[in-house]
This record gives sequence, C-alpha cells and structure tokens, in this order.
Amino acid sequence: MAKIIPENKARQGRRGQHGLRFLIAALLLVIAAWGIAEIYGQIAKTPATSEGGATS
Repeated sequence: MAKIIPENKARQGRRGQHGLRFLIAALLLVIAAWGIAEIYGQIAKTPATSEGGATS
C-alpha cells in the first residue's frame, strides 16, 4: 500500500532566501574584484603599455 505524503513534506527542500542571498553576495564580490582589477590596471599603466607597446 502506497503512503500518502503531504506536498510540503514531499519536496526536496523548502523555498527560501538562502540560495538567493548566496548568489547575490557572490555577484557583489565579483563586481568588487572586477572594480579592483580595473583600478589596478589603470594605476599600473606605463607609457609603453598605454601607447600600444609597439616600439620601432
């Protein structure tokens, strides 16, 4: 005989905000890292790299 299981107990997991919070936090960290890399890239420019690097 098959057991009748209520719908809220048959789910693999409940719907919640934990996964969404994790994804938003990861996205914010990626944006911050990208911004830091962009700032470092602007600071680290030398005259040779800003002209295209071709010297003849």
